Amino acid sequence: MNNSVKPDRVIIFDTTLRDGEQSPGASLNIEEKLTIARQLARLGVDVIEAGFPYASPGDFAAVQRIAEVVGEEQGPIICGLARATRADIQAAADALRPAAKKRIHTFIATSDIHLQYKLKKDRHEVLAIAEEMVAFARSLVEDVEFSPEDAGRSDPEFLYQVLERAIAAGATTVNIPDTVGYTTPEEFGALIKGIRENVPNINHAVISVHGHNDLGLAVANFLEAVKNGARQLECTVNGIGERAGNAALEELVMALHVRRHYFNPYFGRPIQSEDPLTQIDTRQIYKTSRLVSSLTGMLVQPNKAIVGANAFAHESGIHQDGVLKHKLTYEIMDAQLIGLTDNQIVLGKLSGRNAFRNRLQQLDFELTEDELNRAFLRFKELADKKREISDWDLEAIVNDEIQQAPELFHLEFVQVTCGDRSQPTATVTLRTPDGQELTDAAIGTGPVDAIYRAINRVTDVPNELIEFSVQSVTAGIDAIGEVTIRLRYQSKIFSGHAANTDIIVASAQAYVNALNRLSIFRQQGRTVHPQRDHETVREKSAIPS
Repeated sequence: MNNSVKPDRVIIFDTTLRDGEQSPGASLNIEEKLTIARQLARLGVDVIEAGFPYASPGDFAAVQRIAEVVGEEQGPIICGLARATRADIQAAADALRPAAKKRIHTFIATSDIHLQYKLKKDRHEVLAIAEEMVAFARSLVEDVEFSPEDAGRSDPEFLYQVLERAIAAGATTVNIPDTVGYTTPEEFGALIKGIRENVPNINHAVISVHGHNDLGLAVANFLEAVKNGARQLECTVNGIGERAGNAALEELVMALHVRRHYFNPYFGRPIQSEDPLTQIDTRQIYKTSRLVSSLTGMLVQPNKAIVGANAFAHESGIHQDGVLKHKLTYEIMDAQLIGLTDNQIVLGKLSGRNAFRNRLQQLDFELTEDELNRAFLRFKELADKKREISDWDLEAIVNDEIQQAPELFHLEFVQVTCGDRSQPTATVTLRTPDGQELTDAAIGTGPVDAIYRAINRVTDVPNELIEFSVQSVTAGIDAIGEVTIRLRYQSKIFSGHAANTDIIVASAQAYVNALNRLSIFRQQGRTVHPQRDHETVREKSAIPS
């Protein structure tokens, strides 16, 4: 891209795998990250921020793997986050090396509150660090993005100086983060306009925006930023991320699509132009949303815009009557536009392996041979219990198979007895990596509580259960139930997910899944957080990991 020319469309920078993964309980293993990255490429995002390579060996390996597999010549730009230190930037460059198109995204805070309390540096020092570290990153890759953290609360005059220095040092994109979700749309738009008017060399870089949803204004802020010259939007699928989350990719893309006639003039286009303002394949939106929800354990609220279960549902009699007469009476977009279909019954218990494989390919699932074998066995088990198998059932099976954490414990057996006149009792058997089978039993206040108490007796992994939820994937008494749980350990949260027609079994599997994640974390130890862990001494000293 020639950065001296303002892009004629919006660049979608997806940070689901980096900022989104910072959601409490949303940690992903390498294969799960790779699965999401492949789907993001199919979705058509321009940039995938694959992670923070310096954070841990696992994050480095994940970024490197995504760069190898998804970062081909025709694929998206693969980006790695780095604090403004040589160690971080070098780690990002090393992890990104396999990608055909690579970007280093480096940042340092610029607000007075961050300078005083977090960095303990003055403005002169921050200016020097920004300039030096951007230049170092540019010596390693051609595409460098610079972010002045907490720009929304920074002194604009100082912000202009930092951005000018960063662009002069080689930044090809300058990102303006509303790190704490503080600004309102009018303020954020004015900030972008001020940058365009007061940074002399701004035409040599793309203006990007990054924002959090603490006040529920992230998407509105971004749309106002677009009107004032921002051409890259940093967002996450389902809006997941730190605290209240990030600006939601699906909401931004569909707002720009549905209201493109309104936004066209800001791109110098004729008002009635039908050319898309992003390169996103909107038909992949719903599938991407479901995949991310399943793998992260972050459920989508029913009334969530675009991808919520109620987004295209009508209960009011007046609304139903209107939609039956003409969809436009109460719908501003077609459900098929985001990948929803009316196709329900697709396979049955007599269907063979090839039919199963072909249907998964039609649904855009890419499975390894081992994953396909496991998913097919699950399908046959389900087909014995359900007469009609829908696409949603298949999706639940596949997502459940590919999202499992590496197994330290495997659920071999679970049995529960309960009733209104009996004490709920559960017996479980878990298999350890060395093949040992451990069995124990416990009583509880209910069947699920009894199961979890029995599992705790077997594993002896300290944790606190803080959330348990069950959702039905499809309608009917034989529907698959999806169970998501969250465990807390040392202020960190670990999620577990499982799907089964028997919610008791799904509850046990989800709990074991979460315990596996927690146990792996205990083995690996602490990782570096990009915002909270700051290097106070220049790059000459080691950063504790």
